[in-house]
Amino acid sequence: MLLPIFFILSSLILLYFGSSWLVKGSSSLALKAGISPLLTGLTIVAFGNSLPQLAVSLNAALSEHGNIAVGNVMGSNLFNICIILGISAMVSPMKLKMQLFKIEILILVFLTIVFMILFADREISRVEGGILLFGLVLYILLYIILDRREKSTEIYTEFEESIPDQEMKWYWSVGMIVFGIGLLIAGSTLLVNGSLQIACLLGVGETIISLTIIAAGTSTPLLATSIYATKRKQFDIVIGNVIGASIFNILGVIGTSALINPLSAIAISNIDLYVMIGVTIYILQFFRSKYILKRDDGIFMIGMYLIYMYYLWPK
Repeated sequence: MLLPIFFILSSLILLYFGSSWLVKGSSSLALKAGISPLLTGLTIVAFGNSLPQLAVSLNAALSEHGNIAVGNVMGSNLFNICIILGISAMVSPMKLKMQLFKIEILILVFLTIVFMILFADREISRVEGGILLFGLVLYILLYIILDRREKSTEIYTEFEESIPDQEMKWYWSVGMIVFGIGLLIAGSTLLVNGSLQIACLLGVGETIISLTIIAAGTSTPLLATSIYATKRKQFDIVIGNVIGASIFNILGVIGTSALINPLSAIAISNIDLYVMIGVTIYILQFFRSKYILKRDDGIFMIGMYLIYMYYLWPK
C-alpha cells in the first residue's frame, strides 16, 4: 500500500509543477505575441488548469482505460464546482463582476447536456471527439470576439496582475513549456498506475477511483491557484478558471482523448451523470442580480460533494 500512495503523492507534485510551468511559459509567450492579458487569462491560464486532466485522460485512453478517461473528467468537474468554489467561498464570499462569465456558465450547462447525449451509449467515438474539439475552436473564437468588446479597466487590471513573469525571456518560456509537458506526462503515468494499484488493493473499480482520487488529484493545481486568487479578492479569476477548466475538460480533454482512441466507459452510471448536471445547474444562481456566493453556500456545496463520495464508495 505504501508504494501506490508514494506514486500518487509524487504524481501530485509533478502535476502541480508541470501545469504551473507550462501555464507560465505559455502565458509569457502569448503576451509577447500581443495577446491581451484578459484573453490569455481566459484561455491559456484557464485551460492550463485542465492540463493534468488532459495528461491523465490521454494516458488512460491509450491504455484502454476508458472508464478512467471519462470518470476523471466528470469527477474533476464536480470537484471544480463543489470543492474549489466551495472552499473559495468559505475563504471569502464571492461576487461575479464580469458579465462574460454568466454566458460561460450557460455554455457549461449546455455542453454538459450535449456530453450526456453523446455519452448515452456509454461511448465517445472519434467522430464525436472531433465534434467536441470543433466546439472548442468555436469557444475560443467567441472569447476573441468578446475580449475586444470588454471595456472594463478594472477587469483588465485584475487579469494582468494574475499573470506572473510577464517579462520572462522567450527561451526561458520555451524551456518551461518543455519541462512542464515532461512533468505532466510523468505525473499522469504515476497517478494512473498508483490509483489502479490502490483500486486492486481495496477491491474497488477503476471508475470509483477515477471519480474520486484521480479527479481530486488532477484538480489540485486549480485548487491552489483559486485559494491564492480568492485571498487577493480576484473573484472573477477564480470563477472564470473553474468554469473555463470545466468547459475545457468536456471539449478539450474528452475530445482529444476520444479522437486518439475511442472511449468506452460502461461503468459510468446515470446517477453519476445526473449528479454532474445537477451540480452544474446549481451555479446558475450567478445569474441573479447582485448574487454573492457566501460561506453557507460553500459549506452546502462541499456537503453535496461529500454525500456523493459516500454514495460512490463501497460500504
